[in-house]
Amino acid sequence: MTSVHVTALDGVVHVNSLFTIAVFVGLSLAAPGQRSLHNSSTCEAGIDAPKKLLVFEVLSFSSFLFSSLVAQGLKLAINLLNSKDVHEAAKAHIDVRILRFGMLGSAFGSMMGCLFLMLSMVSVMEIRLGTLSCGSKSAVQAVAGMTILVTSALVVYTTTTVYAFLRTNFNMLDTKIP
Repeated sequence: MTSVHVTALDGVVHVNSLFTIAVFVGLSLAAPGQRSLHNSSTCEAGIDAPKKLLVFEVLSFSSFLFSSLVAQGLKLAINLLNSKDVHEAAKAHIDVRILRFGMLGSAFGSMMGCLFLMLSMVSVMEIRLGTLSCGSKSAVQAVAGMTILVTSALVVYTTTTVYAFLRTNFNMLDTKIP
């Protein structure tokens, strides 16, 4: 059962790494003086858009880093505790409460990171396509499409995470702490 948890934690760390790359790509777009592709100068994003972009990118990066570090910490604990008992390769002596809390914390960090990344992408779209308040058709379409897809993905991720969390029989793990 423990190897399944390690595999799940590996997946979280890998996905967070990909999202972290997206954060740095977004940060490269936060340069002052960026011009919109929109024809009207009234639709140009003000100085607040790059500021919001930076804030959301930092929050996104922090959330993904939090999630990855929690997942890596759990993996490290499982692997180190597992190395003490070579006869039971699939079990580690780990406190179930720590494992449950850590996995929920890691999932929460990933969800918050995705939310902040989506908000930063809204700022990128306003900088490059024109502000939403101006009614820039391209910006509204891009933000609407992204919001629908990302929100749907977050609902599926949250639902499956909660479902798996509630359905997992954590009693199968050996809860003795050496």
